Amino acid sequence: MKKSFAVIGLGRFGGSICRTLTDEGMEVLGIDVNEERVNEFAMIASHAVVGDTTDENVLKSLGIRNFDHVIVAIGDDIQSSILTTLILKELGVGCITAKAQNDYHEKVLRKIGADHVVHPERDMGKRIATNMASSNVVDYLELSDEHSIVEIVANGKLSGHTIMDMDIRKKYGLNIVAIKRGEEIIVSPQAKETIFVNDVLIVIGNDSDLDRFERKVLE
Repeated sequence: MKKSFAVIGLGRFGGSICRTLTDEGMEVLGIDVNEERVNEFAMIASHAVVGDTTDENVLKSLGIRNFDHVIVAIGDDIQSSILTTLILKELGVGCITAKAQNDYHEKVLRKIGADHVVHPERDMGKRIATNMASSNVVDYLELSDEHSIVEIVANGKLSGHTIMDMDIRKKYGLNIVAIKRGEEIIVSPQAKETIFVNDVLIVIGNDSDLDRFERKVLE
């Protein structure tokens, strides 16, 4: 079922989210105080409006509580970000994701009720560093401070073994949620599935366990 999203702040980060959600066929409302940005996204998002989201009446008039998910992607104005998030929470928005400028900002956002807090620059830097540090890790997504999803290219050590043989859930506390094999994607692979060289394993788990798995098995 198509979900509805509102993206508040159409800068580089918010704009990217707006485009991606729209490409995925979602209903997206873009909101920004900058009229030029709004005009830019008028032909991209389902709707785009100029509005000051620190004004509760503006958010009410947009029917913001009816959206499944609201993303607060306000740039450098931390005060506006915090006030907007607080009003969204008070209006009963079901799911709020907010962009944080720093750790203090994150702490405040969580305290006032943001369901998810992201640090785009920090998180992207961590992904890039992880990819650079390992020839096996081809992608990395931080789920929380301690858990991630990684895409790991299987080498000769893993080739020929089944998921049951490797028993990584018991040994490392990790789960293989999917396998990419060329153009094919095997979702929730069976325990008897055999791994081949160059298979891309999509693995989820605790960061320390992921590091341990990579060091012991892939080096």
